Amino acid sequence: MTLSQKLTAALANECSRRAFLQNTGVSVGAMALSALLPAGQLPAAETNDKVEVPHWPGVTNPLHFAPRAKRVIHLYMAGGPSHLDTLDYKPKLAELHGQPMPASYTKGQPIAQLQGRELKCFGPQHRFRRFGASGQSLAEVFPHIGSVADELCIIRSLRTGAINHDPAHTFMNTGTTISGRPAMGSWLLYGLGTPSEDLPGFVVLSSVGKAGQAQPIAARQWHSGFLPSRFQGVEFRSAGDPVLYVTNPGGVNSRRQRDVVDAVQALNRIQAQTVPDAEIATRIAQYELAFRMQTSVPGLMDVSGESRETLELYGTEGADGSYGANCLLARRLVERGVRFVQVYHRAWDHHGGIKRNIAATAKEVDRASAALIKDLKARGMLDDTLVLWGGEFGRTPMSQGGSGRDHHMKGFSMWMAGGGVQGGISYGNTDELGYNAEENIVEVHDLHATMLRLLGVEHQKLTYRFQGRDFRLTDVHGKVVEKILA
Repeated sequence: MTLSQKLTAALANECSRRAFLQNTGVSVGAMALSALLPAGQLPAAETNDKVEVPHWPGVTNPLHFAPRAKRVIHLYMAGGPSHLDTLDYKPKLAELHGQPMPASYTKGQPIAQLQGRELKCFGPQHRFRRFGASGQSLAEVFPHIGSVADELCIIRSLRTGAINHDPAHTFMNTGTTISGRPAMGSWLLYGLGTPSEDLPGFVVLSSVGKAGQAQPIAARQWHSGFLPSRFQGVEFRSAGDPVLYVTNPGGVNSRRQRDVVDAVQALNRIQAQTVPDAEIATRIAQYELAFRMQTSVPGLMDVSGESRETLELYGTEGADGSYGANCLLARRLVERGVRFVQVYHRAWDHHGGIKRNIAATAKEVDRASAALIKDLKARGMLDDTLVLWGGEFGRTPMSQGGSGRDHHMKGFSMWMAGGGVQGGISYGNTDELGYNAEENIVEVHDLHATMLRLLGVEHQKLTYRFQGRDFRLTDVHGKVVEKILA
């Protein structure tokens, strides 16, 4: 008789899983599975001996529109890349370098650390040139990204609602500066479901650069908020075991691990009969996913089947903690059905030494960002994979400390590729000094609405009722940027 069968027979009366784990010798690795994914609120259907976990189909079924994209990879340049030194060349700013910043731009405007200081124009620190048949303008520090310029839609008129890092990350990820709302990846997973049955539908990867300040990224940036917590993002480490305790401890084989999982499920079923809490059933679903990940994750991380050309394309041997390794892993994740992957590179907070640091940080991400586009295209996946590249805000056209730039929320840039977006175009503009977005302004809510449209979802219809109100990713805002759609 298996452990689960003994428990089911012996513990038909009230018994909590907590008491069982405290009073038996189950391995630490097995118990840690319970922390692999957080508890949620969605029910699972019971059968005679085991719990069959229904595959989450998404609430937007059928879709509102024919989807152009099936999945999203968000290359998140954390820290606020300077649009003026990367994607948005301003010759007038170069001309005024070192001169006082016109007061008409800054009077009464929120300025982060430069408030009350003498403001001087700070020209572009790197040369720009035209790339591709489309003639897209990019800084020369991005030769590899320039090589895929004809695949890119560069948006130069973004605005955000926060001027400091953490609230700006929260705004970019959730559409509000209020902590506790669901991340966009959680919204996508809730609305669309995921084809993958043995990997999380929302995965987060991160790397740290060697130049500039590496701002911390809080786990609430991929939290499910008030959505059931099965939709929370799962952070994978980029070196070693990607998920803690995914490897069984010594002496524990797959059969024994299966028995432990079944036993915990049996206890959960007993508890569910006493306490009608849907989170108990969802916890069972998360145990099942955790168990399946013990088989799927090692195969995911094994890049021995990748060609030498592919590894050289990304500039990595895989699983080395680098941005390049994470971009390769992102491609492998979406190949396996993961719906939303965020790849954070924490390196773009350049308050000083921006010329040197931009060059160094651009070198860290240039090759692999372009490799991801080329690799997806070669595999026939770019057309239905939406790739986003950008940070939480931009940088000031005024200098900070004579060699850096401060935070800036009034205008910044990012690029998109694949997934139904037109390639080889630029959209929107800032003013001649790069301070204010002034032509075809794109708010963060507009970005979210456009992403959802490309995935086949009407952003106003993807809602979740919480505390008496229907919430959505775009809140009460957002319009689709129709002109960038292919």
